[in-house]
Amino acid sequence: MTQITMAKAINEGLRRAMRDDDRVLVMGEDIGKLGGVFRITDGLLDEFGAMRVVDTPLAESGIVGTAVGLAYRGYRPVVEIQFDGFVYPAFDQIVCQVAKMHYRSMGNVRMPLTIRIPWAGGVGAAEHHSESPEAYFVHTAGLRVIAVSNPQDAHTMLRQAIASDDPVVFFEPKRLYHAKGEVDLDADLADAAPMGLARVARPGSDVTLLTYGAQVVTALDAATAAEDEGVSIEVIDLRSLSPVDYKTVTASVRKTGRVVVTHEAAREAGVGAELVASVTERCFNYLESAPVRVTGHDIPYPPAKLEKHHLPDLDRILDAVDRVLDRPNSLTGVMER
Repeated sequence: MTQITMAKAINEGLRRAMRDDDRVLVMGEDIGKLGGVFRITDGLLDEFGAMRVVDTPLAESGIVGTAVGLAYRGYRPVVEIQFDGFVYPAFDQIVCQVAKMHYRSMGNVRMPLTIRIPWAGGVGAAEHHSESPEAYFVHTAGLRVIAVSNPQDAHTMLRQAIASDDPVVFFEPKRLYHAKGEVDLDADLADAAPMGLARVARPGSDVTLLTYGAQVVTALDAATAAEDEGVSIEVIDLRSLSPVDYKTVTASVRKTGRVVVTHEAAREAGVGAELVASVTERCFNYLESAPVRVTGHDIPYPPAKLEKHHLPDLDRILDAVDRVLDRPNSLTGVMER
């Protein structure tokens, strides 16, 4: 085990995948000599050369379209979208080509394409640099959607994504790039948890807290704070947003009877809405109260000085926990019904 940052874990995941399979190549803006704006691809150009570490023009639709052609010809391209909000020019390619090629060809064409996206807020950046567009891709049939929350998952699940014959949209929370954790760089993928499984990040018995990405850290902090008041929160790190591991989710909800969902993205038609609907359908007779969502606000991403008011924090999550437990509101002292 090695103590490294999430950024380094992803770098080593790319390096290992490229060493193991010469069909793997990486593409993106400034990923060669610069090593990417977050230095995720640092050193790969020197080791693998310009034919496998491809600096591209500033044209996301062209980058993904080229990767579709490469995947069609048997390569395993890994595309870096420089910032989350830059993915929209490539949306047509992802939705109309990447997600549908396998179905359109009646299973004869595979799309082993990984689209890496530095994602979400908390780094003091502006709009187009702090977006949470995951719901668009979760809604699109034919894509796997992954959101990692720790260095080990970032390393292992990226290697799993690259090895998969399915197209994968791989969300990396940029505010955790410098977070450190223990990583087994030599982990055998055959022994790792499948890419589609959720993880019980913290066991609990009173409330199930569903989340993903950087919000897992906030959720764990909330669970620690709630413990001081005698409340036991089970934190579920979804890891995969499409498909969702509802077996793990429903097992937790049937145990606790109460659900809170939190994510950075806007509330309206977000991933949380789908989670609440699906949990209610599967666990209606087990629920002791209506599920509650704690999300970003339904606004364009705010200026850096205001983002702390936009991102779900510990207090907002604990307030939601009080509501599902029918306890006095921690902020107002009033019972929520």
